[in-house]
Amino acid sequence: MSQFQLFDGVKLTEEISLTDGGVATVGTSGAIVEVLKDGEAYLVELFGGWVKYDEQGNFLPASEDEEEAFMETIGVELVYPHQLVLTVPARQTMGVREYLETILDNLPEEKLVEIRDFAEFLQQRQKSA
Repeated sequence: MSQFQLFDGVKLTEEISLTDGGVATVGTSGAIVEVLKDGEAYLVELFGGWVKYDEQGNFLPASEDEEEAFMETIGVELVYPHQLVLTVPARQTMGVREYLETILDNLPEEKLVEIRDFAEFLQQRQKSA
C-alpha cells in the first residue's frame, strides 16, 4: 500500500538533483502528482519561491499575499518514500468531490460497481428520510 496519496503535500527530507540541473534542498515543498508501483516511488512537483508575472510574462519575486502570486515549479522529479515527509494530506486541501474522484480513478471496475451501488443506496435512503 502506498505511504503517500495523489496530491498529498510533501517536503523533501534529503537533497535531490533536478533533471534539468540544479538541486532541490532539504525542506523543498511539493505535491505528489503520480504514484508509481503502489508507492515504491512518486513523481513529485517541487516548488520554489513565490513569483508572479510582469507585463512581459517574466517571473518576478513575490510574496504569497500578492494578487496573482503562485509558487514556481522547479521540477517534476522521481522521489522515493524515504526522501519525503507528509505535510498536508490531499483530503485536507481538496474538496470532497475532487478527492473522491482521485480515489475512484485508481480503483478496478468491480470496486467502482460496489461504490455505485452503495451511492444509490444512500440516495434512496435520503429520499425516504
